[in-house]
Amino acid sequence: MQRLIFAIVFLFLAGLVFAQQAQVNLDWAPHKNTENLPLRYGTGTITPVVNDDKTVTFKLVAPKAASVSVIGFPFSSSDPIPMAKNNDGIWEVTAGPYDPDIYYYRLNIDGAIVADHDNSFILFGLQPAKSMVTVHGDGPSYYDAKPVPHGTVTRHIYSSEVTNGERELFVYTPPGYDPNVAYPMLILMGGSGELASGWLDDGRANFIMDNLLAEGKAKPTIIVFPNNQLLHRNTPDHVKYTFDLTSKEIFQHILPLVEFKYNTIKSPRGRALAGLSMGGRQSRHIGFRNLDTFGSFGLFSAGRVESDESFEEFLADPATNDKIDLLFTGLGTLEPAERYGERLHNTLEEHNIDHEYYVGGAGHEWITWRHQLHARFLPQLWQHLEDTASSE
Repeated sequence: MQRLIFAIVFLFLAGLVFAQQAQVNLDWAPHKNTENLPLRYGTGTITPVVNDDKTVTFKLVAPKAASVSVIGFPFSSSDPIPMAKNNDGIWEVTAGPYDPDIYYYRLNIDGAIVADHDNSFILFGLQPAKSMVTVHGDGPSYYDAKPVPHGTVTRHIYSSEVTNGERELFVYTPPGYDPNVAYPMLILMGGSGELASGWLDDGRANFIMDNLLAEGKAKPTIIVFPNNQLLHRNTPDHVKYTFDLTSKEIFQHILPLVEFKYNTIKSPRGRALAGLSMGGRQSRHIGFRNLDTFGSFGLFSAGRVESDESFEEFLADPATNDKIDLLFTGLGTLEPAERYGERLHNTLEEHNIDHEYYVGGAGHEWITWRHQLHARFLPQLWQHLEDTASSE
């Protein structure tokens, strides 16, 4: 009898452990709500919930509110989705279905634009927070943690003479990193208002690279994630003035730190500079005037700055194509093309500069930049190099 009781208890506990995996591991379906656990925290609702048909149900307890809507969902350019209030004072709406991806939203409560305080998944930076919802597929996606060899992400703190303070950057080393082998290096920058960790937390760049390496679709790379906010984004004309400051930060601090601590290929053929939005414009501004340092570039939703004289020199140099190994320019399908890439593409075409122009993703948001990093940029990067390391 005791053995029978023990067996029943064991099976119960085993099932309980299995059922409680959501939001315990690095979960690829964190909003599925398969356990229906009793709610202990929050205001009385589990929200959002991604249903089996890929629709998303949002709820909010706000009995005194007169109007509530979901905004910026599924894309930043989307129209507001009104919610309806029931007799218990709970606002609710089910929208969709949607393609599997990571989406973002805010709530408009009587004109106050806020993140969803009942949703623990947040996108944040030097800007108002947004809430995150993952519409899952049938298994982990290209940006999720999978059971493959994983690289290592290290946080470095250093003193900057450019900003007169302590700063941070993150470095990804690929699985099986061998300090006796020289690896190519990619500096990957965020946009205005992003943190140094943005490409890791929201861009999932480390998992994307892990998965590509495991599939044999990319080459082992040291990826550097710096803080490219050299001025607060509320500073007037901060994007304009941050170009030269970011250049100083890269050459005075970032490159010396990384190349001292890690074994990298110290030539333009082994260095790439890339970024999204402002980070893409910084990559163009800094990289195009320093082709003796960088030979590959990724410009995500970057557009063109007309007043940059170095760009004109870059276009006029008959040896430009010989100095560049990869020049990728991309933008989302919902972005204004002329602002975020088409004009740059046309200018490069007119001057016969070899490059790839790719339109894919969604709006001016992480859905686009994750996709382009995975689908186009990383698989093409370093194709001119012989294999120097293994991803095992």
